[in-house]
Amino acid sequence: MTSQPGDAVYEAAVGALFARRPEVMLPGLDRIRALSARLGDPQRAYPAVHITGTNGKTSIARMVTGVLEALGLLTGTYTSPHLHDVRERIRVGGRPVSPTAFVGRLDALAPHIAAVEAERGEMVTFFETLTALASACFAGAGVDVGVVEVGMGGRWDATNLVDGRVAVLGRVGLDHAELGSTVAEVAAEKAGIIKDGAAVVSAVQEPAAARVIARAAAAHGASILWEGRDFGLRSRRPTPDGQDLVLWAGEGAEATVHLPLHGAHQAANAACAFAAVVAHVPRAARDAEAVRTGFAAARSPGRLELFHRPGRAPVLLDGAHNPDGARALAAALRGEFPFRRRVVVLGVMGDKDVDGIVGEVLGAADAVVVTQPASNRAAPADRLAKAVRLAGRTALTAVDVPAALALASELAGEDDAVVVVTGSLYTVGEARELVGRDAAPPAGAARDRGAGSRT
Repeated sequence: MTSQPGDAVYEAAVGALFARRPEVMLPGLDRIRALSARLGDPQRAYPAVHITGTNGKTSIARMVTGVLEALGLLTGTYTSPHLHDVRERIRVGGRPVSPTAFVGRLDALAPHIAAVEAERGEMVTFFETLTALASACFAGAGVDVGVVEVGMGGRWDATNLVDGRVAVLGRVGLDHAELGSTVAEVAAEKAGIIKDGAAVVSAVQEPAAARVIARAAAAHGASILWEGRDFGLRSRRPTPDGQDLVLWAGEGAEATVHLPLHGAHQAANAACAFAAVVAHVPRAARDAEAVRTGFAAARSPGRLELFHRPGRAPVLLDGAHNPDGARALAAALRGEFPFRRRVVVLGVMGDKDVDGIVGEVLGAADAVVVTQPASNRAAPADRLAKAVRLAGRTALTAVDVPAALALASELAGEDDAVVVVTGSLYTVGEARELVGRDAAPPAGAARDRGAGSRT
């Protein structure tokens, strides 16, 4: 019997998975080690490109996947969170695993999870379960390489059992309080993914973070490639459907590519992705066509994703959920989306830096509608409205995301305006379900359709 989203078997399996409380992130690797050992350590069956950082992890993972696939490698890609369907997190060959495979692997995991929980007297978490599931799927499919995004931090993240031959560290900033109160503390957690002898690819970092990463690399005998010194971006030209880039990585490795994603931050992500691919597959430096093809296929739903709607203002979705992400969004709005008026729909998780996000977003907003997505982690809309008032502006309040989108669309009208939905991938995911029914991304883009846990 096959399973499909919406049928009783699939929905029951997803319901049991979500009963493991996606909001719970318990530190420590003991549970995932015990579970993986019972499965025969499937995460050791393939080398991995392991990706961490404060923002951009999913985008980097998708770019790396696209280029590796174009080079002829079968990839297993694990990212989080998802926008619509939990299977978006686990991809083989660039496609989500089938519902039947998802349910079957989850059923096979169940007795091992029960045994670990009985032995340890504690729950195997939602993220640990999914991580083990991804490893089993990848090993079962015989992937050539895993492209694995850290869930949070790195050192004690459940993904940190992978054979990370390449460690990618995107730009480090403050986000989750559990990771530390300074950039150096956060960098120490993220540098915990560096393995002995690995190649480390690092974005430009604040000096305190760079020192921590350099020490961690030295302690593991790992080579380190720094953006700006060892790889980077030679040029960037925004286009209506993304941007044209010239990337370089080491002596003689240069690629001219079209990236169908917007924003200077995505160009920086592309530079990291190119360096990571060349570090893992040196022949990529000589295969310009595969590199072009891989980047041209890159999609990152919910990240500066524009939907046009007949007779109404377009909707731009961006899951910026911390001040750094909001700053990148504001820069892109000012520089690459020439709309005369911007109406922002803002919904944020309660454990995020609400004031910091609001402060960045307001600089590019003509009007603001605050709301609360359907999550028990969401900040109340009145908290967001207060933050907007304290910043010297006013905000309208909507009871939920559908109401906020409708109100913002009314405020925007049709006269050279855009509705910008941001603050969390929860908020973006709900809005995307709504606009996707009667809208389409720009030519050349693609939609990942799929329902659940976001950041």
